[in-house]
Amino acid sequence: MSNQTTVTEFLLLGFSSIRELQILHFVIFLAAYLAALMGNLLIITIVTLNCELHSPMFFFLINLSIVDLGSISVTVPKSMSNSLLNTRSISYSGCVVQVFGLFCFLAANLSLLTIMAYDRYVAICKPLHYGIIMNRRACIQMAASAWAASVMYSALHTGNTFSLPFCHSDTINQFFCEVPQLLKLSCSDTYCRELAALAFSVCLCLGCFAFIVVSYVQIFTTVLKIPSQQGHQKAFSTCIPHLTVVSLFLSTCGIAYLKPVSDSPSPLDLLAAVLYSVVPPLMNPVIYSMRNKEIQASLWKLLQK
Repeated sequence: MSNQTTVTEFLLLGFSSIRELQILHFVIFLAAYLAALMGNLLIITIVTLNCELHSPMFFFLINLSIVDLGSISVTVPKSMSNSLLNTRSISYSGCVVQVFGLFCFLAANLSLLTIMAYDRYVAICKPLHYGIIMNRRACIQMAASAWAASVMYSALHTGNTFSLPFCHSDTINQFFCEVPQLLKLSCSDTYCRELAALAFSVCLCLGCFAFIVVSYVQIFTTVLKIPSQQGHQKAFSTCIPHLTVVSLFLSTCGIAYLKPVSDSPSPLDLLAAVLYSVVPPLMNPVIYSMRNKEIQASLWKLLQK
């Protein structure tokens, strides 16, 4: 291959060449995918149908569930299809869609988690001004800004990646189109591009992480001043699920993107990719439903009906 125009498809890494293990991979991913779909759709349904949950916190939770649905749908169905059909191919356009979708949903996830930290800060540290600061218009503007910024970030990252000529190989050592693996296939000097993209992403993540940390330092400082034990429990019950989701997202993404890219297929690379592409969308509904009494009560009412 002399340039990128000759690339019509890529070959993804399969989990195994043994047919029985391919079927097992399909079944496991199908179970995880259906569980993630059901969990996130259930969160969306509960919040939408229950007027008591029409608050900023649950509005952003709906957006987070939409992000989870999108992020797991970008990568997992294609991997399941390849295992079931005993193939490894993905079209060039399909690869572009995967890269764009994955970065868009990852960026939206981080943006929404940062906004949710601000929401908790205002609710606990400035309760008298909460209705004014977190009004309907402000919430819609913040969510729209998060989605718009994510789309632009993803478009720039995707354009930067696929403007490169691919000629070293068409085999991607991952079960979906991952940017570090794609950069290895380019026959141009990708060091500067890769370093710039990594630096920008790291700065973005560190900025959001710093904002979340500062928000929670002020939240915990305020909570510790609350005299009643019941007040402590109520405040922590709304913060712990969010903190858990933030920790899960940042830790899995950190493992996947901060480790060195191996030159050959590695079980660690596959595990890291599964951790950040499958585990958060699967676990986020569980974390919120188990720790949030309002969602539990609404779910119980829905089941009774």
